[in-house]
Amino acid sequence: MGQSLKGKIAVITGASRGIGRAIAIRLGRDGALVAVHYGRNKAAADGTVREIEAAGGGAFPVGVELGTVASVEQLFKLLDADLTKRNGSNQFDILVNNAGVAPDSSVESATESVYDEVFALNVKVPFFVSQKALPRLRDGGHIINISSGVTRIAFPEKAAYAMTKGALNILTLELAKALGPRNITVNTLAPGFTDTDMAADILNNPQGREYASSISVFNRVGTPNDIADAAAFLASHDARWVTGQYLDATGGARL
Repeated sequence: MGQSLKGKIAVITGASRGIGRAIAIRLGRDGALVAVHYGRNKAAADGTVREIEAAGGGAFPVGVELGTVASVEQLFKLLDADLTKRNGSNQFDILVNNAGVAPDSSVESATESVYDEVFALNVKVPFFVSQKALPRLRDGGHIINISSGVTRIAFPEKAAYAMTKGALNILTLELAKALGPRNITVNTLAPGFTDTDMAADILNNPQGREYASSISVFNRVGTPNDIADAAAFLASHDARWVTGQYLDATGGARL
């Protein structure tokens, strides 16, 4: 187990599955104590915690179904209690805004309820999670916003989803400027097609997988670990001079 994050505490939203899970496991392996947030799947979150602990790291689950400001307040109520119990303080060092949904949301077909759902979880939640994190985040810390390659590459089938990730990219810029005096870095990490449940509707179809592979210069679909390794850099001291940036982790899609 690496120790580059020894003594650090990371809070990761949507960490029970997929990219969030991989980031949690990687940061745990690097020495961080990881708060594994989940919405509904407690069993998956417990599995993430067990995997981190089996590798010699520390982690604990935090369950709140996010979507409203009240739910964000509940998340921090639970976090404060857990962190204070474990460390005598509610302070932490790394925030990864990863929780999100990616429904089909083309301009032609999206309903108001789908639009509202995707904006609530993908925009409102990271905005207010970041707001509530500010007094708890230690100087010299790191915020990573998980965006998407669809903010660079047009994908009309997910138009509303793409709009939410564009908003998240702007949040990165605003926070990076505001938090510079505290030596807190804020960056966007933008995956492309990644082999997760979220992309299963496309990747479980052989033609869909072939298409997803073909747009990368490496001619394959990304793995959660591909994204987690990039996140580990942004969460580390090595990234202390990198802020306000959009790190494309699409495997060179559509270059």
